[in-house]
Amino acid sequence: MGMIRVALAVLVAAVLAGCAGERSRFLEYDGPEVTRIVVWKEHRLMELQHHDRVLMQVPISLGFAPEGHKQRRGDGRTPEGTYIIDRRNPNSAFHLSLGISYPDVNDNLVAREAGDDPGGDIFIHGKGPRFANAFGDWTAGCIAVTDAQMERIYAMVRTGTPITILP
Repeated sequence: MGMIRVALAVLVAAVLAGCAGERSRFLEYDGPEVTRIVVWKEHRLMELQHHDRVLMQVPISLGFAPEGHKQRRGDGRTPEGTYIIDRRNPNSAFHLSLGISYPDVNDNLVAREAGDDPGGDIFIHGKGPRFANAFGDWTAGCIAVTDAQMERIYAMVRTGTPITILP
């Protein structure tokens, strides 16, 4: 009988310790599939959609020089066009991130003809601790949201989801 009480006490302590721990940034999502992401740069708005139904709408921050299509590394612009989510980074310096398939073949060709490097590493990401208080357009060309929003987006969006970034 004493062993049962000790075992039960250990079990309860373990459960309570787990409850007191940090909340996981990896959320569960069992809703409709996100079939596309649409970004309106002018309105600083991103929608996650299931066909024509809006599942989530969030305000965004963009590159520090957001007007126009990204031309080259370091220009501070966020690309415009249709790409895909091509990778997931759970260890991002910006909390969590989803990679965007920029540059595509055309972006590479245009940059090469101009003698430029098109850049790359464009992501949808959170802020992370270093940029927790950032506001306005502050990224190097990425699309930024709050960490809490990024946790939801990361749970909802799968690799291969198309993303259209409009002016």
